[in-house]
This record gives sequence, structure tokens and C-alpha cells, in this order.
Amino acid sequence: MSKLTRRTILTSGGAAAGTLLLPRFAIAQGDNRPSVTIAVQKVTNANVLDVLREQSNVGERVFFSSIWEGLISKNWRGNLEAVPGLATEWHRIDDQTVEVKLRQGVKFHNGDELTAEDVVFTFSRERMFGETEAKSRSTIQAFEKIPTPRPGKELPPDVPAVARRIWPDLVRVDAVDKYTVRFYNATPDVTIEGRLSRYGSDIMNRRAWEESASYLDWARKPITTGPYRVVELKPDVSLTLEAHDEYWGGRPPLKRIRFLEVPEVASRINGLLSGEYQFACDIPPDQIAGIEKNAAFEVQGGTILNHRLTVFDKNHAVLANPLVRRAFTHAIDRQAIVDSLWAGRTRVPKGLQWEFYGDMFNADWNVPAYDPKLAQDLLKQAGYKGDPIPYRLLNNYYTNQVATAQILVEMWKSVGLNVQIETKENWSQIMERAPTRAVRDWSNSAAFNDPVSSLVAQHGPNGQQQQIGEWTNVELNKLSEFLETSTDRAARRKAFHRMLEIAEREDPAYTVLHQNATFTAKPKSIKWKAAPAFAMDFRAGNFEA
Repeated sequence: MSKLTRRTILTSGGAAAGTLLLPRFAIAQGDNRPSVTIAVQKVTNANVLDVLREQSNVGERVFFSSIWEGLISKNWRGNLEAVPGLATEWHRIDDQTVEVKLRQGVKFHNGDELTAEDVVFTFSRERMFGETEAKSRSTIQAFEKIPTPRPGKELPPDVPAVARRIWPDLVRVDAVDKYTVRFYNATPDVTIEGRLSRYGSDIMNRRAWEESASYLDWARKPITTGPYRVVELKPDVSLTLEAHDEYWGGRPPLKRIRFLEVPEVASRINGLLSGEYQFACDIPPDQIAGIEKNAAFEVQGGTILNHRLTVFDKNHAVLANPLVRRAFTHAIDRQAIVDSLWAGRTRVPKGLQWEFYGDMFNADWNVPAYDPKLAQDLLKQAGYKGDPIPYRLLNNYYTNQVATAQILVEMWKSVGLNVQIETKENWSQIMERAPTRAVRDWSNSAAFNDPVSSLVAQHGPNGQQQQIGEWTNVELNKLSEFLETSTDRAARRKAFHRMLEIAEREDPAYTVLHQNATFTAKPKSIKWKAAPAFAMDFRAGNFEA
């Protein structure tokens, strides 16, 4: 059974010789710990700090492992394997029930001790599920636009929608004693432990929720157990955190952390080099060499468990024909994108899956072949006459997003597809349901080592694509339920393979472009190790300046 292990401490080296610029740290009186400013493209999309509303790459960065924590955590300094978090151990009662032992002595940001009561409340109807029911595969409509604030503690509709995406069959959580809880599922589920470790299953303080005047008040300053507490969220500007010195994992090494929105890459880099920022995130590969020409700086990072996709709305008049969507997928030279925009620092994966799935990974599967002639033939069979197809685009929310879009449009044009870029300001505009919604960008992660964490969670009955009404497929939805409830691994693997055939070949919901990668620049004088994820770890043992 999993037991607590000591976190490894990074070996600190001396400051780099020839340092030209030293980072400017703010030192609080009576506290010699430094404070840092981190330049990011975006702090949050929904302007709240609720893990169930801010399910995003940018959210992962600010949440983990600074604010939110789950019962089962990830080894952010290793290979993201499961490790004890707010739980010290867990075991199966049967195929539908898992018992969890809580870590004793954990303090919330308000001084309360973590108990079973907080865990039970975290997974309650009031906080998470609303009026939704377990064991229902009905698609919960949500996300067509970012909801406006609602009265009192009423949950925004996307909260229970995401909760049922994460926990489709969870019936209840019971307190066995002060430090023990049991999770009861309505169906067998081989992935309950994975669901406990995923983004969105993180634990909150019950009293803080009850004392908040409204959901929005709570969501902008949640009380959790992480090493840093929220000082202030300035929507679309910044997020400031301060050390939680009663943190169970040891005294945090930083006094304060400020995540600052700096949308332009050049501004992030210039601010880093001038000492205004100590970290600059989302650095494109073609900028790495320029930064590292200065001996005082370095860039860390690499591929992560996230794939970049092009996503289709099959309700669009032209895209309703799957032959047209198939043509899109065969017109893309993915390796050319990896070589030209990513300098070979990432790869073209085998569809929407990852090797850490183990025996569920389909090694014989591949993304659609680059075949312009086939793409042209498919368009001819579809009777496509060159009607314009809108492509909704954000300005570099993803690294290299605009440059990738421009290359894609040219590739599609070369086979006869008339794709027109429509630049949008935010995700609400990207997702708005209208006759002009057709093609958009997205990325998909794998929250744990099973395909239900990605293909089902993001494209199944309560995946985002179906919840916003972009795409659905009856057979894939039936297979999704099978994958979530069967304990027969061989049958599950076969079902997953069939789901890939549907979603990536026969009735394309999306097409995978490449595995994502993330790069962060910093002074060499700061001893810090990047996680193989968007998350940034600033706990004890992973920062020294």
C-alpha cells in the first residue's frame, strides 16, 4: 500500500560565474525569505480560483502545488506518479468502494485542522454535484459562455458539469471517523484512485465556505491546505499569494509569489532580463537560444502530458459531413510543424493517448497520415464547393498558437479547404454556440494513467465537446460508459481502440497536432526544478536563491 515518503531535496549549486544581472527580490521586514514575480500569459480564464471552474493549463500553473491539494498527490519533481498527499494511505474495500486515511495535523489557511468533515463536504451536493445524479450518462449542458455571478452559494452550472465529468458515478463520501473516509461508487470503477489524484478532486475548508457571503467571494479567495494562501486575485491582472507557515510539508521557502499577466512574449522576456520578473513562462522554442546567450539565465522544460488539438463542430453546415473533417486531418503535415515551430523539442504522438497508460496504450495506433491527395479525394466525395469555414482563434493563449494556425490554414488551403481565421478575445467567444462555430484550438491532458482521464473526460458524454454541443457520437458514448464501469482490462483496451477509430478516423471530433511542451526561463542563480507539467512547485526543497 502507498505510504508517505520523504520528499527529495534538490542539491543547490553556486551562482553562475559571470552573472550580469541578479534578480531583485522583495524582502519583508523580519522575514529574510524572498518574494518572486512570475510573468505568465494568463493567470486564470474564469477569474476565479475554483478548481472546478478553472479547468485549464493556466489554472494548473497557479493552483499546483501552491494553493490546492488532493488526498492523493503527484510527484511534481519526478514523473508525476501518485504519492500520498492529504491522505497517508488508501485501500480498496471492493470494486466500488475505497477507504482513505487522512494525514493528521494538517492545517488550513484559516488555522482549522483538516478532518473527514471537510472531505465529505468537498464531495457534497452543496459544493460539487448540485442536482446531478450518479450513474447518469445524460450530457449536462454548460460552458456556452462564462456564467455571470449568481446569488448566494448557488453553483455556476459548469461546476456540477465538471464534477460529473470527474466523478460520473460517485454516490457519496462518508466519514468513518475523524481521519478516515470512504468513497462509494454506484458502479465498479478501476480508476477511483486516479480520480482522487486528478485536478478537481482537491480538498477545501468547510467553515470557510459557510462563512463566505457568496460563491464568488469564496471562489476568489478559497481556504485550502497548500503552502501558500491567497492574498488577492485581481481579475485579468495578477494573483498574489503569501506563505502558509503552518503548512504540513514544511515552511515555504518564499514569502510571497505574484503571478502577473504579461500577454506578449517579448515583454515577458525583457522583464526577466531586466530583473523585473524572476520567472517568465510559456517561452517559445525559437526564443530559448537568445535568452541563454546571457550566461546569467537558463530555460527549463520539455514535453508534458498534454496534446495540442484542432477541434471540430459537427453541427456546422460544412463540417456535418465527416468526409470534410477527415480531409482536415489528412492535410496536416504535423512533423513539419514540430520541426519548424518547436525546433524538434516535442513530437507527434500516437493519437490522444500516452505511454503511461501501460497495457491500455495502443502502440499500433497513429494520427491520420499526411496525405494531401487523400484529403482532396475526400473533399471531392463530400461535394465540397469551397464554402468558407470559420476558425476561431485566440492570440497565443497556447505557445506558438497564431503561427501554428497560419501554417494550418495554408496546409488546408493547399488541398482546397477555405478556412478563415476569426480572432477572438476570450474562451467565452471561442465557445459561443452559433452557425459560425466550426474549428477551434484546444489541448487535452491525461490526469491519470487511464484513457477515461482524457478521451472520455474530454470527448465523452460529459466531456467539454459534448457539454457545449460541438460533437456527439452514440457508439462512443456507449463505449465511454463501458470503459468507466468495466473491470475487464482486455475488453477495456479493445473498447478504447474502437473509440480512437471513431473520434480520430470515422467521425472526427478532433485531430491531434503534437504533444505539448512548456518552457520557463529564470536566472541561473535561482535553484529551482521545473515540473514535467504546467504546474510550478515552490514547496520546501525546490527553491533557493
